[in-house]
Amino acid sequence: MDNLISISYLALFLIISLGLMAGRVKVKGFSLDLSAVIFVAMLLGHFGFRLPSEYQNIGLLLFIFTIGMQSGPGFFRSFKQYGRQLFIVATLIIASGALLTWVLASVMNIDKSLATGLFNGAMTSTPGLAAAVEVSGSPMASIGYGIAYPFGVIGVVLFASLLPKILKIDFRKSEQEFNESLKQTYPEFIPGNFRVENPNIEGKSLTDLKFRSVTSCVISRIKHDGHTTTPSRDTILHTGDVIRALGTAEDLEKVKILVGPQTEEELPLDKGHDVQWVLVTSRQVVNKPLQKLNLGSNYDATVVRIRRSGIELQPMHYTMLRFGDRLMVAASRDSMKQVVKLLGNDDRRLSETDFLPITLGIVIGILAGMIKIPVFGWFEFSPGITGGVLAAALILSGIGKTGPIIWSMSSNANQLFRELGLLMFLATVGCEAGGHIEETFMNYGPALIAAGAAITIMPLVVATLAGKYLLKMNFLTLMGVITGGMTSTPGLAAINTQSDSGIAQVAYAAVYPLALVLMILFSNLLFRIPLF
Repeated sequence: MDNLISISYLALFLIISLGLMAGRVKVKGFSLDLSAVIFVAMLLGHFGFRLPSEYQNIGLLLFIFTIGMQSGPGFFRSFKQYGRQLFIVATLIIASGALLTWVLASVMNIDKSLATGLFNGAMTSTPGLAAAVEVSGSPMASIGYGIAYPFGVIGVVLFASLLPKILKIDFRKSEQEFNESLKQTYPEFIPGNFRVENPNIEGKSLTDLKFRSVTSCVISRIKHDGHTTTPSRDTILHTGDVIRALGTAEDLEKVKILVGPQTEEELPLDKGHDVQWVLVTSRQVVNKPLQKLNLGSNYDATVVRIRRSGIELQPMHYTMLRFGDRLMVAASRDSMKQVVKLLGNDDRRLSETDFLPITLGIVIGILAGMIKIPVFGWFEFSPGITGGVLAAALILSGIGKTGPIIWSMSSNANQLFRELGLLMFLATVGCEAGGHIEETFMNYGPALIAAGAAITIMPLVVATLAGKYLLKMNFLTLMGVITGGMTSTPGLAAINTQSDSGIAQVAYAAVYPLALVLMILFSNLLFRIPLF
């Protein structure tokens, strides 16, 4: 048996299998899930099991790169969408946890590697642990993570469950407030039918009227002499025509002023015309603005709306197309076939895995991680594997395409590589940490558990006070930001059991990429800054 276990790849998959089985065990609805692997690995590591460090490095590269690829577009959109509040609360959560860790490490004379792991365990951040292990080169970081992680998970869940009751929060009121603010920030695009009665536009084309720039609306259908067709830029309006425009309620009022009164008349398209959603999967159009495609001039086609990652965008001439966008296109059926061919519309492409962006992106990230950056003349900061690969993945996925390479991964492929990388990483660092855990407990005792609990609780309290009472954030949004800042999916689940509106999920998804980056940054700083 010992000879079998000595085979490293057999030991690797045995540890992962045992960890996954342990992770499925639920106690009152709580389970460790994938994180159970590190605890199984620590137990076996205590009895002398070890795995080659190459498994750790390969797992780390896959895990960090896929996290960056998944988070990249959302990371940059988060700043545009939520801006100052998101950055403030997320930074407060992680900075307050790091500051308390630094103070406790100084007062209690805790090893810096151990303290950095404690910080990441309390914040339930595996990417941060990866950064801590790399920058410290010590198994103590994994021990600290393992000690603080259980309360980190449970503490956020309890906080998310009890805080609304303590503050007597009315979730319906929070939902209403959010929906009102959402309408102001992202007005809903609605259709409206209008009869042409303004004599000043008789006989003029949509181009002559500068219809889109004047009204910010798009025309998807036009009825003339009893026939309803899709318009082109040269379509001429006549008195008595009926058009269907799409835009915000405010923009539709502009159409009413320009064209004429709104009507309830139905506009079923003639057989030769169609309006349908088309998926962008062609490499030739990715990262090109709508203007360059000349859909109106070449195909008499109109892009009515764009749906990207669940968000509807107003099509403008400068809008850059991204891989996976869905465009609602109005055109004749003959032209529609050509538009579909141009854009791709191949669902299978979304599930295919192109390995070149993955391998080349990791190479770029490794090279970027070797760059040494001077920090205020105090020391030279090197992003390392974690920082370099994460930065490369964020930037490349944000760019979307360079030349023939599309920097994206299907969701299934991303999840597979991410979880495989995480499991390899946790199994390897857990075994190494297990060999030192007994000595660590003898030196620090239960004080480490208390320190980890304090590091979990402090950021939660700070974020609540700042978000609710200083920034006046919507409560459900705040809870999403807090659970995202703590990178706690179980915490988000606790909120979702109390409100099914999805508001907290939106905030969680927005802040999560920022939290990943900040955890890696503060893990590096926490290890490098001297204790007092």
